[in-house]
Parts: sequence; structure tokens; C-alpha cells
Amino acid sequence: GMKISVVSKKLWCVHKQLLLFLAPLVFLPLLFTLPEKEGKCLYVVILMATFWCTEALPLAVTAMLPVCLFPTLGILPAKKVCPQYFIETNFLFLSGLVLASSIEEWGLHRRIALKVLSIVGVKPAWLILGMMMTSSFLSMWLSNTATTAMMLPIANAILESLFGDLETLKQKCKSPEDHDSSAINGTMTAEEIRSESEYQLKVWKGFLICIPYAASIGGTATLTGTAPNLILIGQLKSYFPDCDLINFGSWFAFAFPLMLLFLFLGWIWISFLYGGLNTRLCFTKHDHRAQAEARAIALIKEDYRKLGPINFAEGAISFFFILFAVLLFTRDPKFVTGWSVFFKKGYVSDAVTGVIIVSILFFFPSQKPSLSWWFDPKAVNTPYVPLLSWKKAQDSVPWNIILLLGGGFAMAKACEESGLASWIGGHLQPLAEVPPAVAVMLITAFLACFTEFASNTATIIIFLPVIAELAIRVSVNPLYFMIPATVGCSYAFMLPVSTPPNSIAFASGHLMVKDMVKTGFVMNILGILSVSLAMNTWGVAMFNLSSYPQWAHTANTTAASPHVHFPSIRSTNATL
Repeated sequence: GMKISVVSKKLWCVHKQLLLFLAPLVFLPLLFTLPEKEGKCLYVVILMATFWCTEALPLAVTAMLPVCLFPTLGILPAKKVCPQYFIETNFLFLSGLVLASSIEEWGLHRRIALKVLSIVGVKPAWLILGMMMTSSFLSMWLSNTATTAMMLPIANAILESLFGDLETLKQKCKSPEDHDSSAINGTMTAEEIRSESEYQLKVWKGFLICIPYAASIGGTATLTGTAPNLILIGQLKSYFPDCDLINFGSWFAFAFPLMLLFLFLGWIWISFLYGGLNTRLCFTKHDHRAQAEARAIALIKEDYRKLGPINFAEGAISFFFILFAVLLFTRDPKFVTGWSVFFKKGYVSDAVTGVIIVSILFFFPSQKPSLSWWFDPKAVNTPYVPLLSWKKAQDSVPWNIILLLGGGFAMAKACEESGLASWIGGHLQPLAEVPPAVAVMLITAFLACFTEFASNTATIIIFLPVIAELAIRVSVNPLYFMIPATVGCSYAFMLPVSTPPNSIAFASGHLMVKDMVKTGFVMNILGILSVSLAMNTWGVAMFNLSSYPQWAHTANTTAASPHVHFPSIRSTNATL
């Protein structure tokens, strides 16, 4: 026995290196059993999927494998692979990230959070609602991870003023004999103290768990809110160049109501599970609870007061933040004419808008400019400080995600050009028997399960090409399958490793894996139901999903029979 355990410990120490070595060997048969080009492409896709799911390599390094493998295996030339790493969509994402870093730099997000919490009050269910509303609103603009990292300290401060120190609380739950706390309220028995402490501990858990969940849900509401939404846009541009249905405004009009619906259902479930939903929503009883609530409200108000009045920089950032949103919404909302009509048709995109706004941040002053300063020789000549310095932007932008997006676009490009997507589509023929509405639920459910074990971005990168191909095969509007898939892969609720916000909340040390699994399982079901409802009601109306669109036909003719069209296209390109 001794020998085996020693060996297994040694093996575990190098398990990632072993994986890197063995995975390529294990998947080698794919190269010989499939048609040549499709086989090579599938080999790379499965290899990358394995490395992404096991994190045998850092995510960003796996994302660069297309540059190593597609040219060397003869799938795509380097000059076609590399430009995929910084396409237009990446610029939209980058501008969102830079704007977020300026919001964080001036503490605007903290002000928003404290303001909302002082409005909703501190009764547990209302407080959970306030936390979820704030987290989801912020994660529409900041990254889900940054939102969670920022909201958790605020949550912990409020909880401590409500319930005192966490360790003491845990002690009280264990030992009813501890009479120190009977001073609070002479009438409480030891048993009451214990049950009250258990209730408080539950509220504490519900409070922590609602933040990453709300951040994940909020990320789905805007195109820049989370990477998978951008993968959808990038792959749509690649597969269906004529489809212009989805942009920042139209996505928001679809996904924001869905977010509100799911947030409400999630709030009911979390409040029900963690003891917040009871008669105390509206009535006040238990003096000591009322005292604790008064303390918490005082803390929130005090923290807000410490921020002082809104200064010039915060005001300026708020202005650009609102301008960013308004310009993106109004560029080309499909139901009214947008401002893009003032420019050459098809020239200005969401990325252009984002980069223009963000560029201004680097020179706009953070202090109120004053005329008197010019004429006052005694005035202090302090250096000019813009709203955002390049150093701050460079430090706070998660560049690895930019590479991850690029790897996804490169992978999609290869799936399309090698004919792998249509080959897989051909093998999904049996799914043609399933009614589309059921297929939507199955797709969302499958991706919501898969994303628990892989990164959200990796999940959508791997499955979108397949899903697009499936839609073409069964003659369903591709968006009808692709939108639910994209939203579904953000619903990573069940494990601490499912998505970084979950890991951050879990790292606080008060949650157990079983809490997350139990809460997350029902959250997933609520999410799948919400998505199905949204797709089949306002989704169908907004994106005209009931008919098979012209833009899919044009893509279809090239995709369905690659061997006829592609060689001729290639040769003409070569001669040009």
C-alpha cells in the first residue's frame, strides 16, 4: 500500500504535465479515423477543450494554441489565424474594460452600491434584493469578477454590523451553554440564542451566495457584460456576414427583461432557502434584531457619508459612463432609426463608439478646470491629472481574456474553413426530430451543465459552431439556438470552480460546496425556464425567429457543400 500512495502522490504533483503529454497521444486516432481536414481540426478543438477544462495550461496559453497548431497541421495559414486575435469585437470588449477600470479608480461603484443599500433597507430579504440588484447592475458594465470582488467586502461589513463577529456566531450555533450573550436580552433562553444564531448564519450564507449569482446573471444583460456574448457576435459576423440583427441595443432590449425575470426568481429562491422570506419582510419584532438593523443602516449611511459629496472626477466618469451606454443603445436600435445614419452605411460599429469614449478618458481633467488659476501667480502648479492614466488601465485590464476571445475566434474560423462544423452538423441529424422549442431547452440545459466544469468562454467557443450548424441542418433560425446557448453558458452556479465570481465568494470561507450545489441546481432550472420563456415570447418577436432568414440561406449554400465551393473561392483569392 505504501508504495502505491507514494507513487500516486508523485503522479499528482505532475498531473498537469502528464496531461499535456498524454492528451495529444490519446486523441491521435482522431487524425486517422475522420476525413483528413476535419479530423485535424477536431483534434485541435478537443485538445484545447481538454486543456481548458483541466487548466493544464493557463487559459490564455491554451488560447494561443491555434497559432501553433493550425498552420503546422495545414488547417489554416498563419496570416488567417493571427488577425482573429484582435478583431472588432475585441475593441468593444477592451473599451468596456477600460471604462470599468476608470469607474473603479474613482470609487464610483462603491457609491452606487452604498446608495442602493441605504434605499432598500436591511431586513434580510430586502437586503439580499438590494445586493442582487446592485451586483447585477454593476456587472452589466464591470466584469463579473470585479463586481463580486467589490461587493463582498461591503456585504461582510453590513453582516458584521447586523450579526456581530462571524466566529462568535459559529460558536453560538455549536454550544447553547455559552451564556455571555444573554446580556443582550435577559429573556432569551440558551436554545433561542442557538436558533437565532443558526438563522443569522443562514442569512449570512444567503447574502454571500447571492452576489456571484447576481453578477453572473447581470453579465448576460449587455453585450460587453461578459465574454461569451462577444463570442456570439464575433462568430455571427464570421458565419453569417449578412446578419446584422444583434448589436448592443438590440441585445439589451432582449436580455435585460430576461435578467430582471431571472433575478426576481433567484431572489425568491435564495430568500426562501436562507431564511429571509417570512413575515419579517413587513413587520418588526424582536428588539435585538431591530437594534442590529439600526446599527447596519447607520453603518451604510456612515460609509456613504465618508465618501463625501460627489467630486468633479466622479461626476465626469458618471457622465461618460452614461454617454457610453446611451451612444451604444442608440447607434442602431432596430425599432427606431439610430444615429449611425449620419455616417457612411456600415462603417461605424459599436467598437468605434466604445473606443472614442474611452480615448477621451485619457485626457479629460479629473480636477475642475478654473480660469482664476491662470491669473493667480500664487496658485499651486500641480501636474495635470486626467481621469485615467495608461498605467492604471494597463494594470487593471485582464489581458488574458482578450487572448481568450481571440483563441475562440481563431477556433471558430478553423471549424468553418476546415468543414468540421458542417461535418458535425451532419452527425446531429437525429436531433431534427425534436421540436425546436424543446431543443432550445435541451441546448440551454446542456450548456448550463457543461459550463459548471469549464470556463464560460471556453464552453461557448467549443459549442457555438456546432449549434449554428445544427440550426442550419434543421432549418431553424440560427439565432433561435445560438442566443439561448450564449446565455446558458453564463449560468455557472453549482460549483466554486465554475466561474471566478463563485471562487471569490467561496474563498471567503463561510460557504460549503453543498450550499452552492443545492442553491445552484435550482438556479440552473430557473434559468433554463426563464431563457425558454424569453426566447419563445419577446425573443421571437424581436429577432423574427419564426422564419428561416435570408442571411442563413446565403451562408448555408457555402457551408452545406464545402467541397464544391471552397476550392474555387480559394483559387480566385489566390489569383487576386
